This record gives sequence, C-alpha cells and structure tokens, in this order.
Amino acid sequence: MQHVKIPQDRIGVLIGEGGATMREIEERAEVRLDIDSESGSVKVESVGDPIAGLKGPDVVRAIGRGFSPDAALSLLNDDMMMFDLIDIDAHSRNKNDMKRQKGRLIGEGGRTRQLMSELSGAAVTIYGSTLGIIGTPKQVEVARKAAEMLLDGAPHGTVYSYLERAHNELKTEGMEFHRFSG
Repeated sequence: MQHVKIPQDRIGVLIGEGGATMREIEERAEVRLDIDSESGSVKVESVGDPIAGLKGPDVVRAIGRGFSPDAALSLLNDDMMMFDLIDIDAHSRNKNDMKRQKGRLIGEGGRTRQLMSELSGAAVTIYGSTLGIIGTPKQVEVARKAAEMLLDGAPHGTVYSYLERAHNELKTEGMEFHRFSG
C-alpha cells in the first residue's frame, strides 16, 4: 500500500464525474483507492496483479500533477510507459526566477511545451512547480533533457534543434509516436 498526496484542486479530476475516473483506475490498475478529499491524501492498495498495482500510484500522481485522466491512464497501456517529474523550484533561485523558468518551459502561447511533447512523443504538462512527463523511457529521456537544457539557460533555438534531432533519431529507430493530451 502507498500513500500519494495530491493538490485539493485535482481531487475532483481524480474522482471523475460520478466516480467514473476513480473506478476506471481501480479496475485497470487492480488497486483500491481511498481518497481523503479534505487532506488530498490518497491510499493506493493493490488488490489484484501486483505488477499492475505498481503503476496505480503513478497514475494518481500524474493526475495530481496536472495530467488528464486519459494521459495518466496511458501508463497502464504498456509496461514500458513511465511517469517522470522535474521539480522546477529546485532549478530556481526565488519565486520570480521560478516564474521565469516556467515561462521558458511553457514558451509563447504554450509553443515550447507543445514542441517538447510533439517532438519527443511524450505527454508533457506543467502544473504548479513541476513539469510532468509520460512516455516510453526514450521519449521521457528526450523531454527531460530538453526541459533541463531550458532550465539551465540554453537558448530556445538550441533546444528546438536538439528536439528535432532526437525526433528524427526516434523515427529512424521505429518508435511509435502517440498523440497525447496532457
């Protein structure tokens, strides 16, 4: 059993209309969710296949970090799918710097985040002080590297060039590209 803490404003998304999202997570991940909507604490208990149950807490965490239920549930579609989180705050000196860093990651009109997602093939979302990534290990690695380059101050053009090269390498390796909405 694991405890996952998620923000209050994401509890409704986790539960879903009439409890539909919660039931789907429980069914597909073979877990039981005990949600404390006051504290945002979610108890995730494996009730079936222990391997499937291992992904349950990540699905809950992903929804808590801003992913849509569909994107979070994609973690259950394939054993290779994984969830990764980058703490933007850890790369920032103060509150203003964190706003600037988030702005660099999002880009004008969301363009940078969108390109990171399209060219890596991973779902990428920014929520609070974190950047979340869902994809295969290679897709997550590409998106993470691009985000870290931006957080370390690399010019956007350099990061876009890296993403284009990585995208072409992934294509030649025959990687599937999923269209995520994060």
